[in-house]
Amino acid sequence: MTTAPEPHDAVEVITAKRDGGALSTDQIGWVVDAYTRGAVAEEQMSALAMAILLNGMDRREIGDWTAAMIVSGERMDFSSLSRPTADKHSTGGVGDKITLPLAPLVAACGVAVPQLSGRGLAHTGGTLDKMEAIAGWRASMTNEALLHQLEEIGAVVCAAGEGLAPADRKLYALRDVTGTVEAIPLIASSIMSKKIAEGTGALVLDVKVGSGAFMKSVERARELARVMVDLGTDAGVRTVALLTDMSTPLGYTAGHANEVAESLEVLAGGGPADVVELTLALAREMLAAAGVEGVDPADRLADGSAMDVWRRMVAAQGGDPSAPLPTARETHVVTAPADGVLTRLDALSVGVAAWRLGAGRERKEDPVQAAAGVTWHARPGDPVRAGQPLLTLETDTPERFERALAALDGGYDVASAGTTYQPVPLVLDRIS
Repeated sequence: MTTAPEPHDAVEVITAKRDGGALSTDQIGWVVDAYTRGAVAEEQMSALAMAILLNGMDRREIGDWTAAMIVSGERMDFSSLSRPTADKHSTGGVGDKITLPLAPLVAACGVAVPQLSGRGLAHTGGTLDKMEAIAGWRASMTNEALLHQLEEIGAVVCAAGEGLAPADRKLYALRDVTGTVEAIPLIASSIMSKKIAEGTGALVLDVKVGSGAFMKSVERARELARVMVDLGTDAGVRTVALLTDMSTPLGYTAGHANEVAESLEVLAGGGPADVVELTLALAREMLAAAGVEGVDPADRLADGSAMDVWRRMVAAQGGDPSAPLPTARETHVVTAPADGVLTRLDALSVGVAAWRLGAGRERKEDPVQAAAGVTWHARPGDPVRAGQPLLTLETDTPERFERALAALDGGYDVASAGTTYQPVPLVLDRIS
């Protein structure tokens, strides 16, 4: 039996993009499918990804690429639910525990939240890793169980199924080792193929900007946000993006168990001001996109109903919401070098320190320490005294302290008392 010839040739597609041309809908559909089933070699897709990084894609091409990745797998359908759906995606940051209080909060306001999340890689923490610090909690669930939990409880945080955009999973791994992670068409299509295939009716994007973020400049972040909002809108998903600051880490903790503890403070009506501010800003955007009016999410934090949803959500996935969270066996305190004002705490430095302490991974298969991380005792603008604790490093393996301390070297500034500190707004822009 002879195999039917391929309708295109990989070299033809690579050279077209290498020379700055636009790929046709047919070429894009073929190359994504052929790569997924192994008919296009890894080195050929590597060359095409680099050509896309260098020469870009127009809106039609990015839409076609996203659509091709969606059709490589299954699509979920939430139309049977009795309430509207909304999801949030963050491009990743340090101390970014927002999903944990946000999903039950929005559910408490009457919107179903299917939060299909991922694991951390390098210095940015993964939502699933944080949730797994809770005793017994399971990340995997069937589509049937997911639908049942959304109907009964209103919120799910879980791992995306293997059948969702398999082309993206293969391409994501390739980009990571070929220097093509930063290509905006590939970032946008990677995120949006999964979110569109997931089937949510509304999507709010939290696009991080700054040293601890994927996008270091507002201009690049705005470009990425615009592309993703257009992709969602073109696919019939009500999509909006907030550009948010990630020059300083969020809250007072980076890690897994310590970020869960901080999230519980927010759900209990307290917590760090910046975490509360961003949680409420994203919740209001999700409610508006889902068409829910007249509900103030701040009330749901205050009256305990968001915490009630959290407890039910955790328990439904095998977790014990009242179990004590793990704590690190070893700690090391970094003290303030002088009296004055903390004027800078660099998000990337803190994120790399937490990663080196055991909270992060270099490869997807690496384990993480649930209790590892960093707690800071002051935020930029706060007065400090010489010798007071500034940061506490937490790990089960004390031999990690040296490299973590090296990451923090030059990662914070203390200016003389009386220095005026000018805070950066948390929400920098809104793209719709």
